[in-house]
Amino acid sequence: MAITSGRNFWCLCSSILLVATPLAAAETRLFDSVQVTPASEYTFGIEGPAADLDGNLFVVNLGKPGTIGKLPAGGTASELFTTLPEGSVGNAIRFDRSGTMFIADYKKHNIFAIPKGATEPAVWFHSDEMNQPNDITIARDGTIYASDPNWKGREGHIWRIAKAADGSVQGQVMSAPRAMGTTNGIDLSPDGKTLYVGESSSGQIWSYAISGNELTAARLVKAFQPDTVDGLRTDVAGRLYVARILKGTIALMKPTGAVEREVPLRAKEPTNLAFGGSDGKTVFVSQRQGGFIEAFRTDQQGREHCLQRGRC
Repeated sequence: MAITSGRNFWCLCSSILLVATPLAAAETRLFDSVQVTPASEYTFGIEGPAADLDGNLFVVNLGKPGTIGKLPAGGTASELFTTLPEGSVGNAIRFDRSGTMFIADYKKHNIFAIPKGATEPAVWFHSDEMNQPNDITIARDGTIYASDPNWKGREGHIWRIAKAADGSVQGQVMSAPRAMGTTNGIDLSPDGKTLYVGESSSGQIWSYAISGNELTAARLVKAFQPDTVDGLRTDVAGRLYVARILKGTIALMKPTGAVEREVPLRAKEPTNLAFGGSDGKTVFVSQRQGGFIEAFRTDQQGREHCLQRGRC
């Protein structure tokens, strides 16, 4: 979930003057971000981009809260895909290996599921013990890991949600070796053994080893400035892509924390990102400043794209 700052109040600023640029024009240039959709398509709550294997991109809050927008493959404008039940507002979207879409509903403490080929969301998991959930990531076996921040308390934790032997979906807070800050962006390493978690309050990125319902071997990967990190994703090479909200870049870094490059963006408030396109090497970024999607090409496909193809 994006960070709100008084000094960065909702402002279209110069970004509203940007003209949507077809992504195809930049297909051959790496790390050169272009605006893909018109400004103001999405609300201040633009978040949760995720791409299916057909090249469609899905993003929350098209026009108003509680909607899911769809940017068709190769398109330059979004269309309405579905609307969540009354009172629910999505924050993150992910696809599993079967093509099922999962949506984190931070308002009503749900995880919705939409099977491939369908449009109607159904509650897959619910817990009143959750603060949100915020961002989610999916493992090879279908297990969902969800960040669950307490923004006012500047703290949070991680949920593990999976099907039990009897077919029911069970979720619980994972034990951790340290007190976490406001957990936000989250993703897995390509081998599924390491969980990366961004903490917005501290600006830190942490890694953990996964052992059932326990997080172990906590390691500080990188410390950015407080309140400047939001969503994050990994590629098949194990690198992390971190949305630097309020900085207007995507930090591309190795698992060691060494930053390879900062990809400059068209606006200053990226909330999250997703890999898509035919080869999984197009990075789509949701931009709160201006309410649009921008994208750039990279040299490795995303972990989730590889997972959907059954290769990771």
